[in-house]
Amino acid sequence: MRVIEPAGRLPGDPGKTPARPRPVADLFALVRPAHAAKTLLVVPVVLADAPAWTLDTLARLAWAVGAFILAGACVYVGNDIVDRHRDRFHPVKRHRPVAAGRVSVRTAGLCWAALLALLGIVVCTGPDRPYWPVLAYLGLNVAYSRVLKHIPLVDVGTVALGFVLRVLQGYLAVGARIAEWLLVAVFSLALLIAIGKRRQELLGAGAEHRPALRGYTVRLADHLLMLTCVLTTVTGLMHLRTEALLGPYGQTAMLLCTPPALFVLFRYLQVVLVDGGGGDPVRELLADRGIAVAGLALVIVLGVAILLTRYPALAAAIPH
Repeated sequence: MRVIEPAGRLPGDPGKTPARPRPVADLFALVRPAHAAKTLLVVPVVLADAPAWTLDTLARLAWAVGAFILAGACVYVGNDIVDRHRDRFHPVKRHRPVAAGRVSVRTAGLCWAALLALLGIVVCTGPDRPYWPVLAYLGLNVAYSRVLKHIPLVDVGTVALGFVLRVLQGYLAVGARIAEWLLVAVFSLALLIAIGKRRQELLGAGAEHRPALRGYTVRLADHLLMLTCVLTTVTGLMHLRTEALLGPYGQTAMLLCTPPALFVLFRYLQVVLVDGGGGDPVRELLADRGIAVAGLALVIVLGVAILLTRYPALAAAIPH
């Protein structure tokens, strides 16, 4: 394994386009609110395995979601400060508030300190549950920013591990049994999305923006996409068949979930390999109508199966 060190000072500066000051909007953009969807979609997955859906359970889960949203915001602001010079060479990231010069490094630093202090308050005053995944996430991202993001293959694995920590925090918050197959499925799905992003970066900004890209080729990325796509499918179905608390409806749910789940994966591969997308997976996936419809179908199937399992009286009321 080889570590690709970041280059020294990058020559030239693409310059900045004058724009009207909008301090409030720029500070809001600094924390990347759209990326809160990562936590809002991933952490609540553990509700399917929660022992009971009570107000206390929902409150603990909301705490886990809030803690990880704050932790993610801290990471985004810190990365924008550290990577501001290199971001100026990226066609999209150069428009971020710090890289574009609309928010000063000092102001961004104060925002980062305030977010970190708020996260500390949330953790210290939260429910009496282990919160080590949040701390591990922060430590992991420090290591990523300094070293791991410059190691090809390890960089995408580190990003995917952050999603596993989100799920773990959800499990610890609600006190549910951890589903191992689900963790592998989340890891491989996040890995799939991260590799798709690297592929798009290879075609766009190149290694000047991200030195680790020197360890990738488009062909390697294509092979890795196929591998992780298969792994995501197999582990997700194994979770439904063996671990999910779906009682007698587990096999039926697995069969009904297979077509929409495969469509989601196929559509994502189409976006990356045919349309040349994948550079901003959060916005692209949330805005894609096909993925949204298939995702809704998955939610409906799993939601009905969970309700019928938890409330047998509903199943008895359905005419056979």
